[in-house]
Amino acid sequence: MNDANNNRRPIAARSSMWAQKAALFLAKTSISPDQISVASIFFAAIGAAILVKYPIPVGLLGCAIAIQARLICNLLDGMVAIEGGKQSPLGPLFNEIPDRIADSVLIVALGYATGLPSLGWLGALAAVLTAYVRVFGGALGLPQDFRGPMAKPHRMAVMTGGCILGAIEHASTGTVYALTAACIVIVLGSLATCATRSRAIAIQLRQTNRP
Repeated sequence: MNDANNNRRPIAARSSMWAQKAALFLAKTSISPDQISVASIFFAAIGAAILVKYPIPVGLLGCAIAIQARLICNLLDGMVAIEGGKQSPLGPLFNEIPDRIADSVLIVALGYATGLPSLGWLGALAAVLTAYVRVFGGALGLPQDFRGPMAKPHRMAVMTGGCILGAIEHASTGTVYALTAACIVIVLGSLATCATRSRAIAIQLRQTNRP
């Protein structure tokens, strides 16, 4: 990962003691930030596999844990790169591509777990589009816009919550409507995020080109 500070996703957990200690430890090892980024795909794949193969209830809790492991990788890769001084020329690629793969794998799996695979694929497409709009704004020379309402951390929070609530729901009623609700929220929220980011870019371009 090799973000410029002004195009870095704001994450409150960076200031936490555990994250700083973990990043410091990893920075002293031979592990590179790019390898940490790729590891996020590994955890996403594990979460997706157990969600689809063992959906209730153990798989739901296992997926929730895997999602958090994926997010920790996303947190630490940047900290090791920037705060740890281990930036690489390929950092921008590893910053974006593993994120898009991990997002898609998890959201598609969520769709299959709910019995609505098309909804999962739509959610994955919408999630990728939110990143496309953000990066497109950066390509136009604007600061990258990480606003929601359904940016990556929000999507993963909704999916984690859906898995946990789904496990509780299934233990109580035998249903998993929470998973379907989570998938719908991710789809609609991601589309809304594309709209809000696109509108923000349009406003900034008008202001920039105003005589």
